Amino acid sequence: MMTAPAISAWHGAGRRVHIQEVGLRDGLQAETRFVPTTDKIALADALSGAGLAKIEVSAFVSPKAVPVLADAVDVFGGITRTPGVIYSALVPNLRGAERAIAAGVMEMNLVMSASESHNLSNLRMTRAQSFAGLMDVAALARQQGVRVNVSLSCAFGCPMEGDVATDVVLDWCARFVDELQVAGITLCDTTGMAYPSQVLELARRVRARWPGLELTLHFHNTRGMGLANVLAGIEAGVDRFDASLGGIGGCPYAPGATGNVCTEEIVHALALMGYDTGVDLALLLQSARALEDLLGHPVPSQLVRAGRRLDLHPRS
Repeated sequence: MMTAPAISAWHGAGRRVHIQEVGLRDGLQAETRFVPTTDKIALADALSGAGLAKIEVSAFVSPKAVPVLADAVDVFGGITRTPGVIYSALVPNLRGAERAIAAGVMEMNLVMSASESHNLSNLRMTRAQSFAGLMDVAALARQQGVRVNVSLSCAFGCPMEGDVATDVVLDWCARFVDELQVAGITLCDTTGMAYPSQVLELARRVRARWPGLELTLHFHNTRGMGLANVLAGIEAGVDRFDASLGGIGGCPYAPGATGNVCTEEIVHALALMGYDTGVDLALLLQSARALEDLLGHPVPSQLVRAGRRLDLHPRS
């Protein structure tokens, strides 16, 4: 009879896992309804109070390109900053970096793709052109004392090219570390193509090569493997994961794609397994339920629908 392999990721034993909220940026940018600035500020403050390690508050992109995030400056100006929480923003170019610095962003999240096809479709540039632009942004950030993280899209597969070679991903990581001198790298499963054994191998190789690097994994639940991929990342020694309140989000280049892994579902599962996320799940669920009213539609979160494991019901 076959026996299940021993997987240490199943037993947290109090180990700390940092949950980083991306719903205010990655989630909201996939929505068509503009969430009022005051509501975005209140939501960011609620998430800070719930104990999230990092919050990607908005993006300093063209208001014409992403009108739902046109109020980035006002949102950053209105939030109450909780000590210990990193307030991040997506920054696409030098102009965006200048606006982000003026707004008091603590970390710039820069984006490019491991796949040439996806980079051309998403950013309208080759990877070489994107990297040259990121070098300028990173230099300005260093000059101003602002942290830099690079999110490498399609690190686990491209919807146009298929598999992306591990060595390609590692080569780009090496350039980010050596030439951009980044504080952290996020490996993004942009269109939900990652699977656990793949995650385990890639994350282990990155951790072995750059043990001091702040490594984050960013998964989508498009094919139902989001939580399994998080557990594979934990097994590989990763302790930082992006997640989106309510499970909102998506990618326009992946037909049928669902949102990011759901923040409250990940926190709930990890707590049951003995991990310390530092997140108050009850407060998180309040925010997730309020999000439905802000968006005008149900969110994908199963936890919002069913409640926590021991939210019991009266006998009928």
